[in-house]
Amino acid sequence: MNVIDRLLAELDGSMGRLLSTVAGLSDDDVAEPSRLPGWSRGHVLAHISRNADSHVNLLTWARTGVETPQYPDAETREAGIRAGAARPVKEQLADLEDSAARLSGAVRAMPADGWRATVGGMRGPGHPAWYVLVRRLREVEIHHVDLGAGYRCADWPETFVRRELYDAMVSWPHGHGTVSEIVVEEVKDGDKHRQVWRGLGPGPVVQGDAWSLLGWLTGRASGTGLRIMPEGTAGNRPASVDVGPLPAPPPWLTLPAPPNLPDTPPEEYPPTAPS
Repeated sequence: MNVIDRLLAELDGSMGRLLSTVAGLSDDDVAEPSRLPGWSRGHVLAHISRNADSHVNLLTWARTGVETPQYPDAETREAGIRAGAARPVKEQLADLEDSAARLSGAVRAMPADGWRATVGGMRGPGHPAWYVLVRRLREVEIHHVDLGAGYRCADWPETFVRRELYDAMVSWPHGHGTVSEIVVEEVKDGDKHRQVWRGLGPGPVVQGDAWSLLGWLTGRASGTGLRIMPEGTAGNRPASVDVGPLPAPPPWLTLPAPPNLPDTPPEEYPPTAPS
């Protein structure tokens, strides 16, 4: 199973969980505020559906070689979200399913060499077409949390969390961040393991489990449970050292893709990260 197959399997599971959540909502629930300022749950659902269609555009670009923007412009994107926000839950569900099916069709139509083509979103540099699947997974998983309907950062699959943390770290504005090191802690087979990302910039060391770190980095969690240590002391001072409040993370998610992605779909992504 190559990275394309793995990502498609992940996306099937991600959409299945989202559809299950939405199926449990009422029309009144959909009209209530989401966790995103100014957006109802209906806005979030409409965005997820239109985002699927926008990724169809990118895959069409990769398949045909004819530049097909993800969205014609920012206003068209916003108008599509507004137009679909007030629909009842039955229509929201149907749109989520239909748009996901269109994206699946675009994936099936992609020739093997099409995944190497460079495409681009509304911001930032271009990226190989295979990374469209990573971007789509990010949209579904993070906005599932944004619904505020019971799905939490702690419910994110491990594979998703590890990939997003890797992309966050390699996209970090090195030397200009708000922390100096990120320390990911985990327990495997009863043993404690640590993964350390160094040289991020001036500031304290932030450490904790992968789910809490990703929730903080994406602005979907407050960072409760993360520990803060003085700069340059990771592993050398007790974890209980308190050097003040958790700093704000950099806005790394404004980038559509990390730098230096391989053109050819790799056997696995992310690669083994440094420690």
